[in-house]
Amino acid sequence: MPGLDKGPVMPYFSLFSGQTMSGMSIRALVRSWETVRFELLKTPVSKLRLAIEGSPVEKYVRRLRREMEAKGFRFKPEVYLADEWGCPDRTPVIGIPFYLADARLTRLEEEQAGEVEDAREIMMLLRHEAGHAVNYAYRLWRRPSWTEIFGPFTKPYRDSFRPDRTSRHYVRHLTAYPYGRTYAQKHPDEDFAETFAVWLAPRSGWRARYRGWPVLRKLLYVDRLMKDIRREPPRIRRSHRLSPADRMSLTLAEHYGKKAERFRRAARGYVDDSLHDAFPPSRGQVLRPASALIRRYRDRLVERVTHWSVLTPAEAEALIRKLEARAAALRLTYRPGAEGERLMDVVSLVIALALDYAYTGRLTG
Repeated sequence: MPGLDKGPVMPYFSLFSGQTMSGMSIRALVRSWETVRFELLKTPVSKLRLAIEGSPVEKYVRRLRREMEAKGFRFKPEVYLADEWGCPDRTPVIGIPFYLADARLTRLEEEQAGEVEDAREIMMLLRHEAGHAVNYAYRLWRRPSWTEIFGPFTKPYRDSFRPDRTSRHYVRHLTAYPYGRTYAQKHPDEDFAETFAVWLAPRSGWRARYRGWPVLRKLLYVDRLMKDIRREPPRIRRSHRLSPADRMSLTLAEHYGKKAERFRRAARGYVDDSLHDAFPPSRGQVLRPASALIRRYRDRLVERVTHWSVLTPAEAEALIRKLEARAAALRLTYRPGAEGERLMDVVSLVIALALDYAYTGRLTG
């Protein structure tokens, strides 16, 4: 936004520890953040004048490049600010969420989503996306040996992602990210990216860590392959950017609303059978509507679900509202005095759906 100062952000401790800054009262500091927050939310992302250079995320990008240089790579993947983490299909560029480029936006993202990536997670994700970029830059996925090790690149992404959490045929890398340590099992391209990330990480000790595991074969293959290509110029140089921040015309408020709406659209097809299990038929003259129970405890349910699942508060609320609507449509009821048991069943149902959403990108039933 023109005229919106990108100066230093007041640290969190000053807002909550009882201290003051520059003679300002705590109340004034809170009001100041509320003013900044309001101005940010009504600003189009493209008007925020964001850049990686000089931003908090620049040091991580530099670190990635140092790690790749230490491995002898001639290739330096282009990095840009986008609406989310990603590497456009078969294009060797890396998108980083724009909110990591400004401490105020990082704070706003944490308020909206409940959490943000820490330094360790940022580097894990950068290495993962670098794996995609290397794969695409050198067209590694076209090699018969790559296919023999990881599987066909053109294999469709699974509609239903049910990983084997005990498998030793895959590395375990993205620990804290919603997809968890089993993300390598989603697709051959993700398997390669995760294997590359483990190989690239300094002091990962992958030879010792995965000794005796079948996945060591993949790591040794990546080690040999990178030594073969690292001095070569990339075969693909195009830099198609997907959802770059400097072209995002949505305001931040619309961006966060769109994220919630995307979840709502994906969250269709709820399993009515599971709702019936949560609210089994009851006998008695005095029965109460299940939808009213869900509505009454909606805020508490959102809090519990976001604590125990990968959903953001907005996503959890969208999901719970949908369950409320379905419970009303199905005319489900419960006996007075069974509120606690029924609410526990609802929380279990939502968390199960949340886990399915994390693995598949949609809710199935």
